[in-house]
Amino acid sequence: MDLKNKIALVTGGGTGIGRAACIELAKRGAIVAVNYSRSRAEAEETADIIKREGGQAVAIQADVSKNSDVQDMVQSIGKQYGTIDVLINNASITQHIPMDDLDAATEDVWDKLYAVNVKGMFFCARAAAPFMKKSKAGAIVNIGSIAGATGAGSSMPYAVSKAAVHGLTKSLAHALAPEIRVCGVAPGAVATRWWAGREEKMKNMSGTLLLQRIAEAGDVAQLICSVLEQESLTGQIITIDSGQTM
Repeated sequence: MDLKNKIALVTGGGTGIGRAACIELAKRGAIVAVNYSRSRAEAEETADIIKREGGQAVAIQADVSKNSDVQDMVQSIGKQYGTIDVLINNASITQHIPMDDLDAATEDVWDKLYAVNVKGMFFCARAAAPFMKKSKAGAIVNIGSIAGATGAGSSMPYAVSKAAVHGLTKSLAHALAPEIRVCGVAPGAVATRWWAGREEKMKNMSGTLLLQRIAEAGDVAQLICSVLEQESLTGQIITIDSGQTM
C-alpha cells in the first residue's frame, strides 16, 4: 500500500506510540485522524506538529470502549474525507497490579481493560471495515504487546487482554480478507511517558537486552508503516523488543 493521500485513523494518537505513528504516517503522505478519549490537548498538539510539517491532520474525540462513540467518529471521518483506508488500533490502558496478587485483579479491572484494549479495537475495525470493503482495499494494524505472548506485564488483566488482541488480529484477518489486511505489532519496553519517574529502571533494563537499547516510539511507528506497505502480509503478529523475549 502506498500511503500517500490515504486516510488513516490512529486511536490514542495524542501521545507515545500513537503520536509517533501519526507523524510517521503523515511523513509518508497520509492524511491522519488523531483520535483521543481525554487527551485533547495532546491530540491537537500531534495534529499541529503534522500541519507545521506541511501534512494534513485533524484531532477527533471518541471513547473507543463505547460503540456509539466509535460509530460517530468513523462516520464523521467518512463524511469529511470520503473513506478510511488505514486503521491503527493503538488506544490501550493498563493498571499496575503485581502478577501474583489475584485478589487485586478485580472484575472492575478486567472489565475496564477489556473494554478498551479488546472490545475497543473490535468496535473500530467493525466500523471502518465497510469503507475499506467498498474501496476493495484497506489495512489494519492492532498494537499488541510482548505481554500477550509471555503472560507477564504490568498486570494479569493487561497481559491477557493483549493476548486477546493477538487473537483478534488473526480472527479479523480471516474475517476481512481478501480486501482488508490485518496485522499486529507487539512492542516490548518502549521509551514513552509510562517510564516517567522510572528512568533509572529503564536504563538498567536496557543493559539486559540483546541490542542494549530500549526501543523508541519512532521505531515502532516505522514498523507499523512498513507493515501497512507490505501487500502480501496479513494475520501476522510482529515483535519489536530489542531482543527482550529472546
